[in-house]
Amino acid sequence: MIRRKKEPQTLTPLELQIMQVLWQVGAVNVQTVQEKLGGKLAYTTVQTMLNVLHRKGKVERALQGRAYEYRAVVSKENALSHAVGDLVDRMFGGSAEDLVMSLMKSRQIKPERIAELSRKLKKMEREHD
Repeated sequence: MIRRKKEPQTLTPLELQIMQVLWQVGAVNVQTVQEKLGGKLAYTTVQTMLNVLHRKGKVERALQGRAYEYRAVVSKENALSHAVGDLVDRMFGGSAEDLVMSLMKSRQIKPERIAELSRKLKKMEREHD
């Protein structure tokens, strides 16, 4: 028996660009997605990628006249959660703390900002108690 490879939850860079259009605009056809991407990609490339996203269950499509309209099924928040989780797992061995330390070491986030986020987190925890 041949096992199918499990579809990855994380979006490729091109899939993410297309999903950004769908999250921003809503249900649209291939031509609209192509235009929103600046016309840099061929119509057939956008169509193929939308069909891939449909196969992966990331978008739904409905026939409107002679063209399909596509809409995002996966929320931006859900896609972000999967992408961050994948990054933490692959690059930091599952340690979110190591990710934060890497951001601090590379000066992509300042200690003051970490302290501010920590205060906000404590406030959120108090509100949920």
